[in-house]
Amino acid sequence: MRDGDEVGYLTAGSAAYRLASRILFVAGFSTFATLYCVQPLMPDFVREFGVTPAESSLALSLTTGLLAGSLLIAGVLSDGIGRKPIMVASLLAVGLLGIVGALMPDWHGFLIVRALEGIALSGLPAVAMAYVSEEVDPRSAGMAMGLYIGGTAIGGMSGRVLTAVVTDLGTWRMAVGVVGALGIAAALTVWAGLPSSRHFVKRPAGLGALTRAWRGLLSDRGLLALFSMGFLLMGGFVTVFNYIGFRLSEAPFDLRPAVVGAIFLVYSFGVVSSPLLGSLAGRYGNDRTLVAAVLLMLAGLALMEPDSLWSIAPGIALFTFAFFGAHSTVSAWIGQRATVNRGQASSIYLFCYYMGSTMAGTLGGLFWHGFGWTGVALFIGGMLLAGATVSFGLLVRR
Repeated sequence: MRDGDEVGYLTAGSAAYRLASRILFVAGFSTFATLYCVQPLMPDFVREFGVTPAESSLALSLTTGLLAGSLLIAGVLSDGIGRKPIMVASLLAVGLLGIVGALMPDWHGFLIVRALEGIALSGLPAVAMAYVSEEVDPRSAGMAMGLYIGGTAIGGMSGRVLTAVVTDLGTWRMAVGVVGALGIAAALTVWAGLPSSRHFVKRPAGLGALTRAWRGLLSDRGLLALFSMGFLLMGGFVTVFNYIGFRLSEAPFDLRPAVVGAIFLVYSFGVVSSPLLGSLAGRYGNDRTLVAAVLLMLAGLALMEPDSLWSIAPGIALFTFAFFGAHSTVSAWIGQRATVNRGQASSIYLFCYYMGSTMAGTLGGLFWHGFGWTGVALFIGGMLLAGATVSFGLLVRR
């Protein structure tokens, strides 16, 4: 038996660690498949419900917006109730709501269901991060977090692809129902197989306790730096994928929509980079690994600047590879740094992460309309340079 197992921690190489990692991968897959499954269905919503393309986007933006805000509440609940019960309830609610959404006859009813899904989804991301930081040996936490992040990457990609394929063979309602069924299956998998918490310490969830917890977390300069990294990294990542499609569909490329849509397949690089950089973080340190990842993102962004697919394609791949590695490194580091109130620390980080997606992704449009891709690249480059400065600061303070 490994040392980590003797004190009750899940250690790389043990059967319990492998089981937990696989189940967290499944949970991450299901969560992000649900979140993004409606993206390729927006034209179907326009045809069936008679809404505008802008209105059809509410099926995604309502979900992500409520997810961001609800993450702060989910962290508090998990600190008071426990990690595994919240994860199981979240996945079960998401799955059932997915099936209800598939049966909704009108647009406003469907939007209400998607809004409720955003609230329900909040019970998984931050709580899973807290579970890993508490139950996995610190030397193995980076790889475990990487496998979970890899599951979210594949889920985000597969949710789009799966619903597109099922809709092509049947209807969009059938596709949404299939994703809902996957959520229920994921809930049962987590309930039956995920090892119960051994190191969870219940904390009061009253307003006074919450205020004290937040004051402690937000007074930690290291945690503030890590929270800002979530905003900067996700903001840059989403902005690339929001506007690279516009660039590739115009001259001199003039690529077909199906070919442009294939760029989402690079999300699969997250399955490789998340556990890989997580493992490297355990060996060489979170700070060095994060600095390297941010510099790789800058290199990938630079490769996307020339008007050549031979440069743009590897640039997107490198940028995506580095982003998921950086995200998994920061996620694991937050759990290691926040020795108490980990659920709330993870929630604050993910709130900043999704706010970066919302704000930077929208603001990038102003740069696109005013200055084209070069303007977008400069905007993203500015955020990444800020991220590099923060990560270098964390390295210096080690």
